[in-house]
Amino acid sequence: MRLLVAFGTDDGVHLNDDHVGQAKEYMVYEFTDDSESLVETRQNSSFHGDEAMQHGDPEKARATSAVLSGIDVLVGRKFGPNITRLLRKFACVVVRTQQVDTAVKVIRTNIEAVAEQHAMGEDRKH
Repeated sequence: MRLLVAFGTDDGVHLNDDHVGQAKEYMVYEFTDDSESLVETRQNSSFHGDEAMQHGDPEKARATSAVLSGIDVLVGRKFGPNITRLLRKFACVVVRTQQVDTAVKVIRTNIEAVAEQHAMGEDRKH
């Protein structure tokens, strides 16, 4: 098993407080059967996008998806109306913690369920 999991953050320590698509950057971890490691940090180029776009705008979902190309799982504290679009591309996981390192542990603890959701393709649930 190998999953690339992105965690939305504004400061590299905490998950961002807004919808995950509004994060300034994404910390990308590679999860395997027995380990996880940070492999890269991606800047959210859509973060300073068109302010006229509303939450749920399909263009916002496309912009987030483009930044997260190749990612299997997206983790955040909140998802907006675009979650239905994002679920077509990613397994979306809502966590109730503030720290990225704690969220990594939550994913590790639940990796089998996360992998199952990822395998469901467009039939995924959050």
